[in-house]
Amino acid sequence: MAIEWTGLSPQVLIPLDRSSGETLHRQLERGLREAIRSGRLRAGERLPSTRELARDLGISRGMVVDCFDQLQAEGYLLARAGSATRVSPTARRSAGPSAGPTDSPSRNTSGAATEPRTGLVVDFLPAVPDLSSFPRADWSKTVAEVCRGVPTADFGYGDPRGSQTLRTVLASYLGRVRGAAADSERIVVCTGFSQGLNLTLTALARLGVDRVAFEDPGYDETSRIAADWAGVNVVPVPVDEQGVRVDAVAATRVKAVVLTPAHQWPTGVVLSPQRRLALANWAVHTGGWVIEDDYDAEFRYDREPVGMVQGLAPERVVNIGTVSKSLAPAMRLGWILSPPALVGAIAELKQSTDRGSPGLEQLVVARLIESGRFDKHLRRMRKAYAGKRAALVTALTGHAPHIRVTGLAAGFHAVAHLPDGVQEIDVITRARSRGVGLYGMSVNRSTKAPDPPQLVLGFGNLSERAIADGVARIGDLLRSR
Repeated sequence: MAIEWTGLSPQVLIPLDRSSGETLHRQLERGLREAIRSGRLRAGERLPSTRELARDLGISRGMVVDCFDQLQAEGYLLARAGSATRVSPTARRSAGPSAGPTDSPSRNTSGAATEPRTGLVVDFLPAVPDLSSFPRADWSKTVAEVCRGVPTADFGYGDPRGSQTLRTVLASYLGRVRGAAADSERIVVCTGFSQGLNLTLTALARLGVDRVAFEDPGYDETSRIAADWAGVNVVPVPVDEQGVRVDAVAATRVKAVVLTPAHQWPTGVVLSPQRRLALANWAVHTGGWVIEDDYDAEFRYDREPVGMVQGLAPERVVNIGTVSKSLAPAMRLGWILSPPALVGAIAELKQSTDRGSPGLEQLVVARLIESGRFDKHLRRMRKAYAGKRAALVTALTGHAPHIRVTGLAAGFHAVAHLPDGVQEIDVITRARSRGVGLYGMSVNRSTKAPDPPQLVLGFGNLSERAIADGVARIGDLLRSR
């Protein structure tokens, strides 16, 4: 059954490579065909309007109209006057999603979650979204809708894997927006990334996996606790400007790796297309497992959309997603998109751990997504975070123009590279005396090495004015002395 997106124009992931030499028109046609053939876009599902799709992809509306016309002529799309364009019920489909090529508190580098920092005027704490922008009105409205319409049976204990309604909506949404090879029967709802990682690592440990690679710099003590809880050893592997070093992963001879490919925590780099393919090939050919944290994937700015690694090797990749950044950490709601070989064990562990996540919130989130209110909220937040990002860049240009800033392609944190001779801990200590909270890269390195000195600047939960004020207060501390 196709999900009926009843709100604003739904989004769909169609990556375009402007450096490939292939025309954008041809790439768009091919991308839509493949999405329909693979089942990411299902029979009867509504497509974005030509205007919205053109805006999202940064191309002309005329090009989108031409592509829609061509695919309609080929029988892939169906359009009627006064109605949205939809996937034709008779559209051809390939062998299935796998036929293609073979929120967490852990991100808070202070060691605590989000408790108030006393004495701080401006706090550049990373990994915290704009808490004031939680869509309270939409949430309240949706809660009322769900409470009026939910069947009485849905107030029972239910399936420990989670609400069938939410899992069905998520499967369609992740396929449409994130390029996933998703099936509701392979989704287990959890309480966020930490539990998702706990369950996944424990399931792998039961299969004999005893060593797991983690990105370096990368996860902090919270995720290492998850590894200890599952009884596996952490093996750090380096990250460079193209993301995790796949050759280093292979050299460790581990059987699993945990990574953040869409916007690496904390460096902010995006895993390159070549590394994505290499990682998928490593997993397929060695029988390895990839645990993909879909961190910050919703918030992209000046780069092409990036699909999940899971779509390249759905039999070997576990994808963990949450609403901690898109809605709020307090939701404590996430999901595990599992390969068939692991989903039974993960579901069994979930049941033995807590018998399932809160059901009413799952139905509300499903309705938020299905109604289009979730997409509307994400569009609003992308614009808001883009403004905050610009405020940070402008402030640093004015007060510390020599500072190189990276990791800004997505998400709501950046990395400031301090000059030689400036000590990370010294800057952090002196900034705190001025009421500004700063956080260093060193705590995210396996060795805790202070060099090269870098700051991880979170701007998600700050206003543009606060960002400017915070940088003005500590600009002189960022200069060579």
